[in-house]
Amino acid sequence: MKRTAFPAALALTLALGLGACGAGNESDSTDGAASGEAVSGKIKGAGASTQENAQTEWINAFGEANSDATVEYSPDGSGAGRDKFISGAVDFAGSDSAMDEEEMANAKKKGCKGETIQFPVYVAPIAVAYNLEGVDSLNLSADVVAEIFEGKIKKWNDPKIAKENEGVELPDTDITPVNRSDDSGTSKNFSAYLGEAAPKAWTHEPDDVWPIKGKEAAKGTSGVVDVASSTDGAITYADASQIGDKLKAAKIKSGEEYIEYSPEAAAKILDGAERAMPDSKTDYSVKLDRGKTGAGVYPVVLVSYAIACSTYDDAETAKTVKSYLEYVSSEDGQKVAGEAGAAPMPTSAVDTAKKALENIETA
Repeated sequence: MKRTAFPAALALTLALGLGACGAGNESDSTDGAASGEAVSGKIKGAGASTQENAQTEWINAFGEANSDATVEYSPDGSGAGRDKFISGAVDFAGSDSAMDEEEMANAKKKGCKGETIQFPVYVAPIAVAYNLEGVDSLNLSADVVAEIFEGKIKKWNDPKIAKENEGVELPDTDITPVNRSDDSGTSKNFSAYLGEAAPKAWTHEPDDVWPIKGKEAAKGTSGVVDVASSTDGAITYADASQIGDKLKAAKIKSGEEYIEYSPEAAAKILDGAERAMPDSKTDYSVKLDRGKTGAGVYPVVLVSYAIACSTYDDAETAKTVKSYLEYVSSEDGQKVAGEAGAAPMPTSAVDTAKKALENIETA
């Protein structure tokens, strides 16, 4: 699969509300250890399938410098990852949806005796990806996308699609929407975009569980990409870094223009975004305005999070989780993420992650 390397999303600096102190004032450990010393022990993580490529590369790089440490990550989906973290089945999670207050309260009763730590590890555009023989370029507005996934627009040559694609020969092919079958942060982010950008056409509340039953579905990012790429007339939504050469991505209407996905265009939606919990020392989740449109803004995005606990029973586990996530969020780790097809965070976000991870301790 072709991987697209994404440069840093600079706009997130405002979204995170960072202080003036930058991470550049501290030496950045390239071995992934919190203090420059190699760590040991085994930790387990689970969650977003969108993080699969990045997690694989992070684990490999971290393991090269920490040969006595073992890090496992299972790309079961954002919802499954959060559930496993809440129950204590894993030591950390990855999620394209931030933990809400109820989930954090449940985690404190079960798997996380301290506070839930969460912070972004990358921002990424969600591609509205299609497989339609003979059509190499496609424009779609939020209203049309909503009606397609709602099942109201059933043919590719529907007048509503044709109106947005003058001069394009659209076939009389059935449209096959493909959604995630598992609990998915990508589903929640995509549904949130449709609800905010096309509120009359899409009335479903954002949720990790796709709201419409009876359609074509598959588990994980790779699952929907595989199904859509083998089905002429299919359309799906997926982390843009993972569609590769298998599918084409539609341009999405933003303001008066149609925008191709790119990390730079996706990052613009974060201009002026605010932290969801501005007074928290552990929760660095952000609030997005997915209905925001304008020049150069690609509005269909997700922010992917790392999730950990401030308190672990085992000192070795605490040290290894902290060390690994410090590496993930470091400049070196973010460079690895970019090479794996994720959109790296800006240098200033490294400081945010360090502030959050400073709270990890042993019970």
